[in-house]
Amino acid sequence: MSIINLSNESSLVSQYITELRDVEIQADRLRFRKNLERLGEIFAYEISKKLDYAEIKVETPMGIADSRIIAKQPVIATILRAGIPLHQGILNFYDQADNAFVSAYRRHHKDGTFEINVDHVSCPDLNNRPLLLCDPMLATGMSMTTSIKALLSHGNPTDIHIIVVIASVDAIEHVKRTLPNATIWVAAIDEELTARSYIVPGLGDAGDLAYGKKHKE
Repeated sequence: MSIINLSNESSLVSQYITELRDVEIQADRLRFRKNLERLGEIFAYEISKKLDYAEIKVETPMGIADSRIIAKQPVIATILRAGIPLHQGILNFYDQADNAFVSAYRRHHKDGTFEINVDHVSCPDLNNRPLLLCDPMLATGMSMTTSIKALLSHGNPTDIHIIVVIASVDAIEHVKRTLPNATIWVAAIDEELTARSYIVPGLGDAGDLAYGKKHKE
């Protein structure tokens, strides 16, 4: 298990994380979504350094140039709905990639516990391709590991990259135990979880902040 925390070095990542956390700036949904998208683009570039490349020759108006291109286009997956802006940022850089979508949610019980339900998976063939699965928040890690298990019914990827904006220490430990061969890419790591398994200080509900509050029956 490899964990790559982009906040270990000073960069624009810190600026975007600060804006995502700020309760006043959060009121601007467009900016919130845009900052998630920007982070997706940064993650996409950093991950591109870890992918396999093929040597090719390309004809220019003046001659032939030796070039390199991605050997196998990745499959970009996201957990609906909060992951959509982050997904779009990654897709902006891997514009020829195939895409997968997982509908997963917490089903809460009266005793305060919950389980992860997966309603639907839409996924191409994953065999021999890199899988990039993104979700803004990695609180307990259960949604992520459950979603990956659902995706793996569609093939065996060459490698798995988990992309999150904010993760808890507990969630990282859970993913390390469950998916020891995956790589976690994260922009910030927070220490605390509430009794209801929300990250502190975190940033709140990323899906609600991006798209509006859900109706609760």
